[in-house]
Amino acid sequence: MKRILSALAVLVLAATVVVAQQKQPTRKTPPPLPPGVVAHRNVEYVAGGGKSQSLDLFVPGKTDAALPLVVWIHGGAWWAGSKESCPAIFLLSKGYAVASLNYRLSQESPWPAQIDDCKAAIRWLRAHAAEHNLDPAHIGVWGGSAGGHLVAMLGVTGDKDSGVQAVCDWFGPSDLGTMFSVVLHNQTGKTNSPIIQLLGGPGVASKEKAAQASPITFVSKNAAPFLIMHGDKDPLVPLAQSEKLNAALEKAGVDTKLVVVPGAGHGFGGPDIQKQVGEFFDKQLKSASR
Repeated sequence: MKRILSALAVLVLAATVVVAQQKQPTRKTPPPLPPGVVAHRNVEYVAGGGKSQSLDLFVPGKTDAALPLVVWIHGGAWWAGSKESCPAIFLLSKGYAVASLNYRLSQESPWPAQIDDCKAAIRWLRAHAAEHNLDPAHIGVWGGSAGGHLVAMLGVTGDKDSGVQAVCDWFGPSDLGTMFSVVLHNQTGKTNSPIIQLLGGPGVASKEKAAQASPITFVSKNAAPFLIMHGDKDPLVPLAQSEKLNAALEKAGVDTKLVVVPGAGHGFGGPDIQKQVGEFFDKQLKSASR
């Protein structure tokens, strides 16, 4: 337990340093698209929501059948990041439509604004599936770090309209209640840590509110299938966070798999990783049994 708490302390303090150094989210150059892909950029999924509640939708052209959809949700300690950086683009050449979305960051609105926005985006995509040749019954989500936390929340709390059929969670925090306890134990991070800001600031944040923002709290047999990937050298989000979530999903009888990436820190990639992600979505979103 001491080892886990120590690792979580590193997460809190390191993420606090990241937030302190970043004065505003970085806008990255969008990756190139395969030929024939139709791009719908900066679509508001909430009327009047502006950039914070907008998404990019990419649909391969010349397809007869409705396409399964994979939605990327970015990370950034719930404070930074944007939809412009989307590693799911490679799926466009493998028979998928892809969406990448923004959500209100913690300096704009506290929790649960972030998950409310993600659910609103899924509802918008499902409601507009016919006009964009999407299969509304086969929607997967994928995210890293804070985005991993949000896709996990979608996987365990989605309803009829916002539910998803597959979750790829990359090194996302799953138990914010434990993390909140570490913040209180380490007074240097108490007032300006990402989790305190996410939960509304030091006057509002509490361990109980942190628990209500935790995927681990809502795991049930009704959760979507999960692929969880985590580096065993991650200095920000301890591997124990993914191990705990995977164990809870297994206990509930959910189709889940934890892939530990040897030597990887807070982020990884490469052909083998892409292959595993692609195979997971093929199994969950394309197979006849689904």
